[in-house]
Amino acid sequence: MNKYIAYCGLNCEACEARIATVNNDDDLREKVAKEWSEMNKADITPEMINCAGCRTAGVKFPYCDSMCTIRQCAMRNDYETCGTCKEVKSCDKVSMIIGNNEEARRNLNL
Repeated sequence: MNKYIAYCGLNCEACEARIATVNNDDDLREKVAKEWSEMNKADITPEMINCAGCRTAGVKFPYCDSMCTIRQCAMRNDYETCGTCKEVKSCDKVSMIIGNNEEARRNLNL
Protein backbone atom coordinates (compact mmCIF):
# COMPACT_ATOMS: atom_id res chain seq x y z
CA MET A 1 0.00 0.00 0.00
CA ASN A 2 1.10 3.56 -0.68
CA LYS A 3 2.98 4.73 2.43
CA TYR A 4 1.22 8.11 2.21
CA ILE A 5 -2.22 6.61 2.83
CA ALA A 6 -2.98 7.32 6.48
CA TYR A 7 -4.28 4.64 8.82
CA CYS A 8 -7.80 6.07 8.30
CA GLY A 9 -7.51 6.05 4.51
CA LEU A 10 -6.92 9.76 3.97
CA ASN A 11 -4.24 10.62 1.43
CA CYS A 12 -1.36 12.39 3.16
CA GLU A 13 0.16 13.34 -0.21
CA ALA A 14 -2.80 15.67 -0.72
CA CYS A 15 -2.64 17.16 2.80
CA GLU A 16 -1.61 20.80 2.83
CA ALA A 17 0.40 20.30 6.04
CA ARG A 18 2.56 17.70 4.30
CA ILE A 19 2.81 19.83 1.15
CA ALA A 20 3.92 22.83 3.24
CA THR A 21 6.49 20.65 4.99
CA VAL A 22 7.91 19.09 1.83
CA ASN A 23 8.13 22.49 0.11
CA ASN A 24 9.13 24.40 3.26
CA ASP A 25 6.32 26.81 2.39
CA ASP A 26 5.70 29.26 5.25
CA ASP A 27 2.90 31.04 3.37
CA LEU A 28 1.02 27.76 3.05
CA ARG A 29 1.69 27.00 6.73
CA GLU A 30 0.05 30.31 7.66
CA LYS A 31 -2.94 29.64 5.40
CA VAL A 32 -3.45 26.12 6.76
CA ALA A 33 -3.02 27.23 10.39
CA LYS A 34 -5.70 29.86 9.92
CA GLU A 35 -8.12 27.48 8.17
CA TRP A 36 -7.59 24.63 10.62
CA SER A 37 -7.88 26.98 13.62
CA GLU A 38 -11.28 28.17 12.39
CA MET A 39 -12.48 24.71 11.35
CA ASN A 40 -11.43 23.03 14.60
CA LYS A 41 -12.04 25.97 16.94
CA ALA A 42 -8.49 25.57 18.23
CA ASP A 43 -5.35 27.67 18.36
CA ILE A 44 -3.17 26.21 15.60
CA THR A 45 -0.01 28.11 14.77
CA PRO A 46 1.99 28.02 11.52
CA GLU A 47 4.84 26.43 13.48
CA MET A 48 2.58 23.43 14.12
CA ILE A 49 2.01 22.85 10.41
CA ASN A 50 4.75 20.31 9.83
CA CYS A 51 4.04 16.70 8.90
CA ALA A 52 5.78 14.04 6.85
CA GLY A 53 2.72 11.80 6.78
CA CYS A 54 0.80 9.60 9.19
CA ARG A 55 2.59 6.32 8.47
CA THR A 56 6.02 7.64 7.46
CA ALA A 57 9.05 8.49 9.53
CA GLY A 58 9.51 12.13 10.42
CA VAL A 59 7.70 15.04 11.95
CA LYS A 60 3.96 14.87 12.58
CA PHE A 61 1.27 17.49 13.09
CA PRO A 62 0.74 17.53 16.91
CA TYR A 63 -2.82 16.18 16.74
CA CYS A 64 -1.83 13.35 14.45
CA ASP A 65 1.26 12.55 16.47
CA SER A 66 -0.25 12.12 19.91
CA MET A 67 -4.01 12.69 19.97
CA CYS A 68 -5.44 10.86 16.95
CA THR A 69 -7.20 7.82 18.39
CA ILE A 70 -7.30 6.19 14.95
CA ARG A 71 -3.52 6.33 14.55
CA GLN A 72 -2.92 5.22 18.14
CA CYS A 73 -5.24 2.22 17.76
CA ALA A 74 -3.77 1.12 14.42
CA MET A 75 -0.21 1.41 15.72
CA ARG A 76 -1.06 -0.40 18.96
CA ASN A 77 -2.62 -3.25 16.96
CA ASP A 78 0.15 -3.26 14.34
CA TYR A 79 -2.26 -2.65 11.45
CA GLU A 80 -0.93 -1.37 8.14
CA THR A 81 -4.16 0.67 7.93
CA CYS A 82 -7.63 0.44 9.43
CA GLY A 83 -8.58 -1.53 6.33
CA THR A 84 -6.84 -4.58 7.81
CA CYS A 85 -8.96 -4.44 10.98
CA LYS A 86 -11.92 -6.83 10.95
CA GLU A 87 -13.96 -4.31 12.98
CA VAL A 88 -13.38 -1.31 10.68
CA LYS A 89 -16.97 -1.11 9.40
CA SER A 90 -18.36 -0.83 12.95
CA CYS A 91 -15.51 1.26 14.44
CA ASP A 92 -16.54 4.50 16.13
CA LYS A 93 -13.02 5.92 15.77
CA VAL A 94 -12.84 5.86 11.97
CA SER A 95 -16.56 5.97 11.15
CA MET A 96 -16.74 9.72 10.48
CA ILE A 97 -13.94 9.55 7.92
CA ILE A 98 -15.01 6.43 6.07
CA GLY A 99 -18.64 7.47 6.31
CA ASN A 100 -18.01 10.81 4.62
CA ASN A 101 -15.00 10.27 2.37
CA GLU A 102 -15.31 7.93 -0.60
CA GLU A 103 -11.59 8.22 -1.41
CA ALA A 104 -10.67 7.09 2.12
CA ARG A 105 -13.00 4.08 1.78
CA ARG A 106 -11.41 3.16 -1.55
CA ASN A 107 -7.92 3.59 -0.12
CA LEU A 108 -8.85 1.11 2.64
CA ASN A 109 -10.41 -1.27 0.08
CA LEU A 110 -13.82 -1.02 1.77
